[in-house]
Amino acid sequence: MYVIRRYQGHTVLIALLFITISIACVFLKPGEGCSSERLNIYVVNYPLKYFAERIAGEHAGVVFPAPPDVDPAYWMPDAKTISDYQRADLILLNGANYAKWVNKVTLPRSRMVNTSSAFKDRYIEAAEILTHSHGAAGEHAHEALAFTTWIDFSLAAEQAKAIAKALSRKKPALKDTFQRNYEELARELLKLDRDIKEVVLKDQSRPVVVSHPVYDYFARGYGLNIRSVHWEPDEIPTTEQMVELHSLLKDHPAQWMIWEGKPVEEAFDRLQAVGIQSVVFDPCGNAADQGDFMSVMRQNVENLKEAFH
Repeated sequence: MYVIRRYQGHTVLIALLFITISIACVFLKPGEGCSSERLNIYVVNYPLKYFAERIAGEHAGVVFPAPPDVDPAYWMPDAKTISDYQRADLILLNGANYAKWVNKVTLPRSRMVNTSSAFKDRYIEAAEILTHSHGAAGEHAHEALAFTTWIDFSLAAEQAKAIAKALSRKKPALKDTFQRNYEELARELLKLDRDIKEVVLKDQSRPVVVSHPVYDYFARGYGLNIRSVHWEPDEIPTTEQMVELHSLLKDHPAQWMIWEGKPVEEAFDRLQAVGIQSVVFDPCGNAADQGDFMSVMRQNVENLKEAFH
């Protein structure tokens, strides 16, 4: 709507379009503004970034500030980054005690969303607490509560649903858009769920070794018979690690090890020498070097076919 007036031969354009809407937006709380305003969302791992971007689309900017060479579960942001989280419209948490730094700082509770709260009664207590180090990242412990929830893809779909609900609370006018985007993402996640079940169904009881204690939800969700060691894909296994592996194999005669990433050649060769083949199932807690979350998970499914053929 606008009014045109002529004054001394000149046209004066008085813009009135959307004035009422603009005034109303000024008085709304952060993140609850007009539908044209993009939400500012901060997340604690890459899967949540991918889910939020798929669901929010152009209506949000999603920030995952952890460096690409760290494990986000044990990363500690600096003061400026924490301040950025504090100013966000939404802070998406994984839950299950993921991102230890969250418990050490003050974040606005009204803007925090624990995406796994709907299934917190299904959190997994790990059998043991292990301490080790990741190079420059320093020493840390894999605590009693397992937290890699999203590699049970039925749980990942529930986390995506929590994100869609949180977005809809912030932008009610876009609820239908968020719901459609969520449903499309959920279909893809649940297809991954079905695909893995089909792959492992051929021999679910087959003993498998996993290189890191991050596959608890994966094993439970797909009925796998796993035992964990604590090996890094970029490190050559030590003599002590090989001795521990031989001991494990006495009552868990695995022929395959699942790795978080591609192991160095010597690790591959040492395992092959004792009759164990290697396959990669990348949990993708941080951004992939190539592709995105969905393409990595589809490749993971393909990789699993080698171990369960």
